[in-house]
Amino acid sequence: MQLAVFVVEDNAEIQENLVGALEELTCVKVVGGSATEEDALGWIAARNHWDMLIVDLFLKGGSGMRLVQRVQRARPEQKIIVFSNYVNASVRKRCAQLGVDAVFDKSTEIDTLVDYCSHQCNQMGASQSAPMPLYPSGGPL
Repeated sequence: MQLAVFVVEDNAEIQENLVGALEELTCVKVVGGSATEEDALGWIAARNHWDMLIVDLFLKGGSGMRLVQRVQRARPEQKIIVFSNYVNASVRKRCAQLGVDAVFDKSTEIDTLVDYCSHQCNQMGASQSAPMPLYPSGGPL
């Protein structure tokens, strides 16, 4: 099972490196990306098959914080992650108030983001697979 992720990041090099790391090290499949708030909202509004959004706070057009405020989750298990160079206690508090699931600092927490995504992959796999019955016929013979 793959985790469908949409990345909102205006720095092409960071986006490319992030996508490469997540797809190589986890079950993440990046299904799209955007450098602006409006493009991201348009993509999100047209689709509900995403599992996670990874959002930078400062974008070429618009604001990641405003994007987070405007996103409507189609399913309760969809995750919204902030990944930014501008993380401090105030930003973390505001993100928590907006219902962001996790916040990571680009300069120091990339490994933690990868670990978080790996954990989400494990959670998704666990919830998608039913345990095998001990006795396939319903009981011991």
